[in-house]
Amino acid sequence: MELIKWVDRKFDFSFPAGVFPAILERLSGTPVRLEKILEGIEKDVLIKRYGTNWSIQEHAGHLLDLDAIHEKRLNQYIANMTILLPADITNKKTYLAEHNSKDIKDILNEFHKARNAFVNKAAGVDEIIITRTAIHSRLNKEMRFVDMLYFTAEHDDHHLAVIRNLLNRN
Repeated sequence: MELIKWVDRKFDFSFPAGVFPAILERLSGTPVRLEKILEGIEKDVLIKRYGTNWSIQEHAGHLLDLDAIHEKRLNQYIANMTILLPADITNKKTYLAEHNSKDIKDILNEFHKARNAFVNKAAGVDEIIITRTAIHSRLNKEMRFVDMLYFTAEHDDHHLAVIRNLLNRN
């Protein structure tokens, strides 16, 4: 089955804010799940591209690249801003990063550090921040902070699924 494109996904944020701890747990586990998926995979498989699509390693690097925007959005919720920083839908940062020229261990270590810092900071917010809302530019939808975390976890899982699909092609 072909995976739906990320930009074609629709999201329902009608769940209760009480799922916040479970979503944080899910986010904190992404680096570990990614490491497990990539364990023992040879470099030539990690950097193999199919046409113009990203390699497995580029998908891993993309997750690292986006943690900076998650951090900025967290700060926006804390600052009570009403419109969230838009993501670069062209993914310029990932294309310029040249992740295929790097060691996967470095990407994974950096992702661990960045994600742990983000999750630790997010875990420290109070219920006012958890339920505070702002407009997500691309979705043109009001999101609570907990919704933004869920959106992030879904994005993580999307790329993990793409990586598994790419591994299955080898």
